[in-house]
Amino acid sequence: MSVSVSRAPRCRSRGGLNDLAALAALVGVLLTSGCSEEPLPQRQVRSDDCLQNVNLAQLDEQIRRCDGVVAAFPTNPVPLNDRYLLHSLAGNEAAACADIARASALARAKPAGSLDAQVRTELKLRQELCRDPGDTPATTDRRQP
Repeated sequence: MSVSVSRAPRCRSRGGLNDLAALAALVGVLLTSGCSEEPLPQRQVRSDDCLQNVNLAQLDEQIRRCDGVVAAFPTNPVPLNDRYLLHSLAGNEAAACADIARASALARAKPAGSLDAQVRTELKLRQELCRDPGDTPATTDRRQP
């Protein structure tokens, strides 16, 4: 019995340039079609975000950012209390007092002990400032406690 061994035909390239071009084309296809950049995860809004990095030169922007925090926590009086301060600094006493009235109502609805005592004190003091039109010059100039 005779066994014949034949060699498989080999592909011969016509030069290193064709191999390099094919490799470059393959890499290009992989780079353009194989990967896509994922967006960075967004940090979750926190109830204390209103007064983070306050810049007095950008109060309107700070108030808009705080509007989003208030919307994200509709039953929490803390963001309203914080926005009161921003509105007061901006000279918008009507908006500030509206926030405190709403925050106070939310605080009253919370069970005793579920809200920080300091927040309750701030709400009470700020609500008194809103009720008192400020008959004396010393209280008229005061915009926030």
